[in-house]
Amino acid sequence: MFTGIITDIGEVLTVRAGGDMRARIGCAYDPDGIAIGASIACDGVCLTVVSKGAEPRPWFEVQVSAETLSKTSIGANGWQQGQRLNLERALKVGDELGGHIVAGHVDGVAEVISIRDEGDSTRFVFEAPEALAKFIAPKGSVALNGTSLTVNEVEGARFGVNIIPHTKEATTWGRVSEGDRVNLEIDTMARYVARLQDWA
Repeated sequence: MFTGIITDIGEVLTVRAGGDMRARIGCAYDPDGIAIGASIACDGVCLTVVSKGAEPRPWFEVQVSAETLSKTSIGANGWQQGQRLNLERALKVGDELGGHIVAGHVDGVAEVISIRDEGDSTRFVFEAPEALAKFIAPKGSVALNGTSLTVNEVEGARFGVNIIPHTKEATTWGRVSEGDRVNLEIDTMARYVARLQDWA
């Protein structure tokens, strides 16, 4: 379980294809504090640590299944050496819940439709897959590339968010361009409300 508050920007060091994809990700986390089998959200995708090390810099490796590749931007865009990723360690008991409850189970991929400055912040407009649009509500929460964000407005399958300068600096959002595809996880509460309505 995560909160959508990014704690590091990682870098893809190596990618190896096979039955599953395996990637080594450089980070600022102390490898001694990462357990094999631990979960780390990488651009919002909950992945399991299968190896770790400290040379020449701290790193961990994850294995990405074909199912995950088919549902996320990892498969849509492909990870490349040098690519930056938003990272978040799993919650511990007693941690501050600064964003919203994020599972790291990506629901689909949204496309960046437009980016424009608005005051000191930046307005991003996204288009979600039609099947997910009903779960996105004004002033509700979404996780985009693992970042907890508040929805400003919704129009059909399109929705907008504002990203403040601090968030752009502390995450990869300062490097995102129009046309990019990003991981989208809808709010867990919205998922269950919709499910209850289906049964009503």
